[in-house]
Amino acid sequence: MSRLNARGRAPVLTFLLTALLLAAPASRAQEEAKTLPFTDNASNVASVQRGARDFMAYCSGCHSLKYLRYNRIGQDLGLSDDMLKQNLIFSGVKVGEPVTTSMPAKSSEDWFGRTPPDLSLETKSRSPEWVYSYLMGFYLDKTRPFGVNNLFLPNVAMPAVLGELQGWQVKEEGEKTAGHGEGLPLKLVQPGSMTPEEYKAFVSDLTNFMVYAAEPTAKERVSTGWGVMFYLIFLLLPLTYFLKKEFWRDVH
Repeated sequence: MSRLNARGRAPVLTFLLTALLLAAPASRAQEEAKTLPFTDNASNVASVQRGARDFMAYCSGCHSLKYLRYNRIGQDLGLSDDMLKQNLIFSGVKVGEPVTTSMPAKSSEDWFGRTPPDLSLETKSRSPEWVYSYLMGFYLDKTRPFGVNNLFLPNVAMPAVLGELQGWQVKEEGEKTAGHGEGLPLKLVQPGSMTPEEYKAFVSDLTNFMVYAAEPTAKERVSTGWGVMFYLIFLLLPLTYFLKKEFWRDVH
């Protein structure tokens, strides 16, 4: 009887595991469907340059990019060492060092409740659309320690460091409003130093830089991929054709 029960449970367990595996992509898709539309343009050097400037000014105080070095940024974005020192390096480190934060980990954990994460692979782990939407999704919330919350990361421990630029939004359930939170249940109640269009462009540049930071070799990878494709098509295809003729020469 125990063997029969075990055998009877096996198909049930298999069915449940299969259902969970099939449901996971659907849940992920539903989560991503809530984000704002965004098409990254990390090949736009001017946009990535502006994003690098803004990341260093507003984000690098707490967040690092430990897999990216300053001189690699200079090499890819056409910036000399002097330009890097004047515009991107504020901590006095050398241009050959990675982008790290000067904030002590212990202090940041005491201040924010956790150490701010490294953002090197953020657009890979979450997607560029999520990062863009997250930076658009802060709203006032008196119940939170820093007085703000975020639609895409509930109970966020991060203050709205871009609030002075974006302005301040409030959440309105069931409504979709225009302005900074276009397509989101947010309403702008206090304008910032930027217009909604300017802030969207600002966030787009910042997201483009983070897309680049997650994979600085993307452009080289694409170029290499095309080279391999041309090699396979123009060099191996004729060889394959003549081999086929040789093998089938005596077949009538």
